[in-house]
Amino acid sequence: MKFRTRQIHAGVVPDPTTGAILTPIHQSTTFVQDSVEDYMAKGYSYSRAGNPTVTAFEEKINDLEGGNGAAAYASGMAATVAVLMGFLNHGDHVVFSDVVYGGTHRFATKVMTRFGVESVFVDTSRPELVEKALRPHTKLLFTETPANPTLKLTDLRAMSDLAQAHGALHAVDNTFLTPYFQRPLELGADLVIHSTTKYLDGHNATLGGAVVAGTAEQAAQLKFMQKAAGSIMSPFVAWLTLQGTKTLAQRMEQQSANALEVAQFLAAHPRVSAVGYPGLESFSQYDLAKSQASGFGAMVWFEVEGGLEAGKDLMRAVKLWSLAENLGQVESLITHPVTMTHSDMTPAERAKAGITDGLVRLSVGLEDVFDLIEDLAAALDV
Repeated sequence: MKFRTRQIHAGVVPDPTTGAILTPIHQSTTFVQDSVEDYMAKGYSYSRAGNPTVTAFEEKINDLEGGNGAAAYASGMAATVAVLMGFLNHGDHVVFSDVVYGGTHRFATKVMTRFGVESVFVDTSRPELVEKALRPHTKLLFTETPANPTLKLTDLRAMSDLAQAHGALHAVDNTFLTPYFQRPLELGADLVIHSTTKYLDGHNATLGGAVVAGTAEQAAQLKFMQKAAGSIMSPFVAWLTLQGTKTLAQRMEQQSANALEVAQFLAAHPRVSAVGYPGLESFSQYDLAKSQASGFGAMVWFEVEGGLEAGKDLMRAVKLWSLAENLGQVESLITHPVTMTHSDMTPAERAKAGITDGLVRLSVGLEDVFDLIEDLAAALDV
């Protein structure tokens, strides 16, 4: 079946008792067992270890990514933590993309170090630098592409080959492009991470995360971490995300089309000094964007002439663009990463990653693109 059919039907069957076309919300803590001998015969005992509604979503995201098992978590960060804590031990070494979500950087530098896990942040767009950073005790290569917020791309096939050659796992944060536009497992990755809060939900209604595994053994470890840490997604969030995912392809297509028009407008505006969007032919990694993904996504960044203060003026002046930290929603959002999503990084760390004080991040939504551009034009003229 094609993607748009699977996004609706994968993991979902009519309720056998009532025929309800929507998966029921199994809002139950515990599940009664028939007998001691038949314990877990129906597959569930306690919702921290597994829940039918959550299972339905796990089966859907696993199908869409082409995996061999998935686990859903209470947030995108909980999903990331499940990978970092579930596949690493004291004394291990991790190579991260130099540009990642601020929460990932925070956990690596302020939490993992307390447990004896060493991390290094490397420009993963340059395989030779990654190869130089790999060590005998490197157990994980963690990439994010497009990266948040600079949209720097990583060649996933090249990174997967490097990780495999060195006996390390390759985990990819695929939040920005979703399985509709990019499927890292097909490019050799071992684990795919999602903040389901973003495009998979798409409606600013939930917090959630998921990891899809390339092997059944990896999936079992993810499920163990889900149970051991008590970080499973709630049934209601799973149910809402099941509904949001049914329109993923349609939303990604339109939001990405809107983003391209917004990026083209900004690139031509005399008050804009820089624009980043993988769908612009002027983007330095445009060819890589076309070769490993089927779409460019709906995230754009830009800088206004006049630097930080000019950017702040613009963010105060816009009307349709909501100043908020989230992304991937039907509503268009505008964010200042230095103040908001990446504020825990030091100025030196941000500068090294290319996150400048004047960088403005856009998450382009489903509004009429004419209105979005008109609003930006008015704000730029203030």
